[in-house]
Amino acid sequence: MKEKTMEKTIGFIGSGNMGKAIIKGLLKTGFATADQIIASRRNEAALEQLAQELGIRTTTHNPEVAKQADILFLAVKPNLYDAVIEEVRANVPEETVVVNIAAGKSIASIEAAFGREVKVARAMPNIPALVGEGMVGLCFNELVSTKEQAEIAQLFASLGKVEIIPETLISAVIGASGSSPAILYMVIEAMADGAVRAGMPRQQAYTFAAQAMLGSAKMVLETGEHPGKLKDDVCSPGGTTIEAVATAEAMGLRSAILAAVEASIEKSKNMEQA
Repeated sequence: MKEKTMEKTIGFIGSGNMGKAIIKGLLKTGFATADQIIASRRNEAALEQLAQELGIRTTTHNPEVAKQADILFLAVKPNLYDAVIEEVRANVPEETVVVNIAAGKSIASIEAAFGREVKVARAMPNIPALVGEGMVGLCFNELVSTKEQAEIAQLFASLGKVEIIPETLISAVIGASGSSPAILYMVIEAMADGAVRAGMPRQQAYTFAAQAMLGSAKMVLETGEHPGKLKDDVCSPGGTTIEAVATAEAMGLRSAILAAVEASIEKSKNMEQA
């Protein structure tokens, strides 16, 4: 467990899937304590459940979160950003860093919605942050100090891995890691289906398939080897693995995944322009 490194209040306006994943990740890794976190949500029943489950402070009043937060996450759907900012902008202190985690919402759009100078961090996390294995692309406007940038990066690093990037690469991040877990879950499901077809119990099949993906990803990260070389290393001549690879190629696995990533990137770019 990582030691808590900041004595700051972290606020969440909205606590849906991604907001909740980040909160759980911060608590699970010990980066923040429950009393450091305050979250708002309109759904009172869901809010009460969140408070009982995680022990954090909660409120239905968005301006209250904005007033208290040193780091303020806007964790609502992109189409709600303008309305939420309109509601809270007068309550956000000048020193607060506003963290935007929505696809399609640029730093410039956040600045324009506030109508004044505001510190903005733009992050694109993914759902594995819930288990401490997230991947986050992170960028800032010029008002965020070097020290504050390091703090925000450290916050996200407690949820997995983080890379500082230019904002122009945010859509690429969405394609490579923001949206890709859904595709990878489909791959795990399909692999498990193949094992179930051969007689393996389904839950056991999920374990084999998921662990194979986890271990393969870890090898890419820890060895630094090109994925193609790692693939070649396990393809014995005339063996089962090269048979699997050849079939996957023939069925268009690589091109399908490439097309899916490109579609996600294009959708993100279109959202930015809307």
